[in-house]
Amino acid sequence: MGKTAVITGATKGLGRAISEIFADNGFDLCVCARTEADLDAMRNEWKERFPATILHAFPADLGKKSEVTEFAGFIRKTWEQVDVLVNNAGIYLPGGVSDEREGSLETLLETNLYSAYHLTRALLPLMVPHRRGHIFNMCSIASIIAYPNGGSYSISKFALLGFSKCLREEMKTKGVKVTAILPGATWSDSWHGANFPADRLMQASDIAKAVWGCYNLSDAAVVEELLIRPQLGDL
Repeated sequence: MGKTAVITGATKGLGRAISEIFADNGFDLCVCARTEADLDAMRNEWKERFPATILHAFPADLGKKSEVTEFAGFIRKTWEQVDVLVNNAGIYLPGGVSDEREGSLETLLETNLYSAYHLTRALLPLMVPHRRGHIFNMCSIASIIAYPNGGSYSISKFALLGFSKCLREEMKTKGVKVTAILPGATWSDSWHGANFPADRLMQASDIAKAVWGCYNLSDAAVVEELLIRPQLGDL
């Protein structure tokens, strides 16, 4: 069996770019997204673009624990070992703590934090016994800086960084690496229609290259946290 990577929220934006760089480097992938049509389009495109890659695409809303469990079960039936896990699935809901819609905190925690927590716990048995694996948690600038209208989104991203720090301490003697990626504004569907020059935001491919660089170190080294901002700074 070749190298394997699990990537959540993989059909668009950062998840798609990260999936492509691992496929381009010979990995087989197991990915998920909420929309079946997006997964079908990804399958069809990859048949021509990455013909040597085995792509398993699973529809799942990772904001629901039951669907996280189903996705993890599919992976465990498909592979005996996972080399890379990228916890990328996430959503953004605007609003401040004092005025955001009731339930925003629960919704954001379920998707941005609990999905990573539950999927990681389910897949660690495919890493730890082999003393090998690399877990990437896609955090955010919002994991370290509160900003207007960030509210519960920033709370969820602060929590994801905390999860990453705890996991790193637990896994450091077990051969499993843990990296928190903290990107600033990056072109994706979230910024569709935004009136900025193309070079004002980073490209999704920039983040993918950074993830690959973190992965492609010797066994003796790990990037614990990587902060990436647009050259002109935060928006």
